[in-house]
Amino acid sequence: MFLLQAGVSLGVFGKAIGAALAAFAAAFGIGKIGKSSLEAGARQPEQAGHYRMTAIIVSALIEGACLFAIVVCLIAK
Repeated sequence: MFLLQAGVSLGVFGKAIGAALAAFAAAFGIGKIGKSSLEAGARQPEQAGHYRMTAIIVSALIEGACLFAIVVCLIAK
């Protein structure tokens, strides 16, 4: 109720929440990827470079999806 009195619509509030959730989910996913890559590299050191490259590629794809979700949230009406 306070938000409506302050002149902030629920749509703006929803867009901000959606963008924040997308950013949080991407950060959580990239953290899990990094953790798994380090564990795999520790178990098989000869394949560490392969795991690192795969983690970088997957992290970039997640980051791209996150940026797309944030843009969609912010331009939605």
